[in-house]
Amino acid sequence: MASLYRQEIQTLKGVGKRRAELFRKLGAPSVGALLRLYPRTYEDFSHPFSIRSAPLETDCAVRAVVEQAPREIRIHGGMVLYKALADDGESTLKLTFFNNRYVKNLLRQGEEYLFYGKITAHFLKREMASPEFYPSAVCPSILPIYRQTSGLSSRMIGNAVRETLKLLPSQMSDPLSPTLRKEHSLCKLDFALKNIHFPTDSESLKAARERLIFEELLVLQLGLLEMGGRTRTKSPFPLQNDDTEEFYRLLPFCPTEAQRRAIQEAMTDMRGGFPMNRLIQGDVGSGKTAVAAALCYSAIKNGMQAALMAPTEILARQHAQTLSALLSSAGIRVGLLTGSLPLAEKRKLHDALANGEIDLLIGTHALISSGVTFYRLGLVITDEQHRFGVEQRAALAAKGNRPHMLVMSATPIPRTLALMIYGDLDLSILDELPPGRQEIKTYAVTPNYRPRIFEFIRKHVKKGQQCYIICPMIDESDNDMASVQTYTKRLQEKWLPDCRISALHGRMKAKEKESIMNQFASGEIDVLVSTTVVEVGVDVPNATVMLIENAERYGLSQLHQLRGRIGRGKDASTCILISASKNQQTLARLKVLCSTSDGFRIADEDLKLRGPGDFFGNRQHGLPTLKIADMMTDMEVLKKAQTTAQAIFRMDSSLSMPEHRGLRAEVHQLFQDWTY
Repeated sequence: MASLYRQEIQTLKGVGKRRAELFRKLGAPSVGALLRLYPRTYEDFSHPFSIRSAPLETDCAVRAVVEQAPREIRIHGGMVLYKALADDGESTLKLTFFNNRYVKNLLRQGEEYLFYGKITAHFLKREMASPEFYPSAVCPSILPIYRQTSGLSSRMIGNAVRETLKLLPSQMSDPLSPTLRKEHSLCKLDFALKNIHFPTDSESLKAARERLIFEELLVLQLGLLEMGGRTRTKSPFPLQNDDTEEFYRLLPFCPTEAQRRAIQEAMTDMRGGFPMNRLIQGDVGSGKTAVAAALCYSAIKNGMQAALMAPTEILARQHAQTLSALLSSAGIRVGLLTGSLPLAEKRKLHDALANGEIDLLIGTHALISSGVTFYRLGLVITDEQHRFGVEQRAALAAKGNRPHMLVMSATPIPRTLALMIYGDLDLSILDELPPGRQEIKTYAVTPNYRPRIFEFIRKHVKKGQQCYIICPMIDESDNDMASVQTYTKRLQEKWLPDCRISALHGRMKAKEKESIMNQFASGEIDVLVSTTVVEVGVDVPNATVMLIENAERYGLSQLHQLRGRIGRGKDASTCILISASKNQQTLARLKVLCSTSDGFRIADEDLKLRGPGDFFGNRQHGLPTLKIADMMTDMEVLKKAQTTAQAIFRMDSSLSMPEHRGLRAEVHQLFQDWTY
């Protein structure tokens, strides 16, 4: 199997240079990768209906004889229809094909076929538009349907997969040992690959799916364990003293019980014999930065250096200002490293860091650049973990010798799922907001309400308050989505000419973005029109209104993050979601956001309504893209895979035993874009 990954896709029979590009577009650059390009669904021909008994508006198969061969009909606009008639002895079925000139040669009068599609009824007549069809004598019982791209149909992909299956050796090595397969009642790999693509029956398809889902999740969990470095080697930086109470005296507020609990859990890790590997997950405004500051304080007082990596320069600067103001009175030296720092200052900072003259270094991805050398790095923190890949977390940790690691995320994930996704981390949850946080009232409305909304904004600006307006696009497009540039111009010229308005988006240079955010924070800008670049930004307690255009374009968790930009001061705050969508699922999602401010409940609903693929995005929070497993529906399998992975890792952390070498190769294949 491993050798097939080294065989380029264009060497396959029937795949030329042009078609090879299309396969690469679908994620199959090699013959081996094509075998892992699993069907997205299946058409079941195994139990065909009669025309009369077939369910309406539901995909199904019917058996019928072509009574009238396809005839060509040209209609307005240049489209060509092909109409045919089929009969099963009891009823007739009208067939319509659009712009398919080949159908005239494929459907022969008097021959029996199986047709697959949705039947519609008009009075007593039954019709089927653009069905899949096969001669009944050679029709497969279950037909795979693949994700397609222009120029590469599902049938073409299926034909290429058939050729690939012929290349499998008669005796395939299997990454799952016989003991493991027997323990979990799983089929062999060759059976699974053949039946996931061309199942002989529904039971064979079920067995193939169970095997491949378990294997993929097991490999994922093993990769996470290896990435986390849980070899249980001794920590070179165990804390001798817990300085938390001393840190609390620096705070201008009383920490919540949730913050105290999270700090204590992390301190227990850091005082133990092994490096800490912990995720702190908290809702917007739950006080994660104070937890990070407490751990930095104790680590530095115990003779270590600490590093905090943030996803944006704006957030890195905010952290540097906040933590420097908090910790400098205790003699802690804080440095800031970003990509925009002048070269001379960067060199000076590098030297100070390497000499141990900086205790806490805060920065962006610049922290993992080659010139950064720490004197004694003992604690690594990544903020907004979902913005970083797993490899970036590992690269920062590699700046030290097995340092303690803390990752923080303000994107709520249901606890059980978080334990699975971050399989290499222990979990702390901040489920309590600090006192004084204002409730944010949220409303979902149609675009017809804009005039009233602008009057609402004007009223709040007159009170001395500020507003965010979020648009999904930077430039104007032809798809009816709001754009920052056009929206800003209309506000200035027509809608809110008496307000001070500015725009912010990701194409701006870092200094320009920082300047605009600083102006907004200091009250020099009344209304800030922005893309989601402000999802993670500086605190502006005076901002009390958040207007989000095309709200249907965002996931609930992202909308919740954006909403968290307001409600940080003493005044009541309002979030308004504008959407012209009539889709009932979309409206149900927005209704959830209006009914609760609990980020974890919102995350639960987001997963239920959108599914994990959309919830996590293409990279699933920095994880490799899964080919067949589903983080939500395969939860029970995920739990079994995690338990199995932990048992294997305890026995053989390097996966070097003969029965684990196949798994080792699979781990590298799944995590091929990551640094090992």
